[in-house]
Amino acid sequence: MKIIIVGATGTMGKYLSSAFENEHEIIRVATQGGDYQVDITSPEEIEKFFQAVGPFDALISTAGPTFVGPWKKLDNTTFRKGVEGKMMGQINLVLIGQNYINAKGSFTLITGALTEEPQINFANASAANGAVEGFVRGAAIELENGIRINAVSPTVIENSPQYFPYFPGEIPTTMKQLEFMFRKSVFGAGTGHIIKP
Repeated sequence: MKIIIVGATGTMGKYLSSAFENEHEIIRVATQGGDYQVDITSPEEIEKFFQAVGPFDALISTAGPTFVGPWKKLDNTTFRKGVEGKMMGQINLVLIGQNYINAKGSFTLITGALTEEPQINFANASAANGAVEGFVRGAAIELENGIRINAVSPTVIENSPQYFPYFPGEIPTTMKQLEFMFRKSVFGAGTGHIIKP
């Protein structure tokens, strides 16, 4: 399969690229580095990327910038980081990508436990996650040509210990769990699912 991984230079993206590269053709996408550099907040850049890469079988997104910081610093400007990044960035990967993906292909987006278990400093991410999960459920019943869509929703991941203090009491999602959550989405038959550890 020809699999696009968006966010391929990040912690999750690097791991997934390594896990899948021996079995499949991997196209690595990131804001810096990777095979293609794409700012997912720009629909124009997304469109140009899909035109360049051509037909593909699956897209995995581990990307989605949000504002992380105190509630007092949230305003229209800071909140839009998550709206334009994690929310519309990922949504546009699907809205534009559906015109290039092969029949029976799949999209897998990233959300997280913050949707249902908010933590201090992460209100923007909680809101963006919830919007993406709603989009996944809605898109699943309307995408054509057998195209599937799911979201993977981990808690803090084991390879990002710098975030552990922000998630008191949460058992980290292991990298192997993360891999198999994405495998379930990409290679399984389900659609419209929010896949959790």
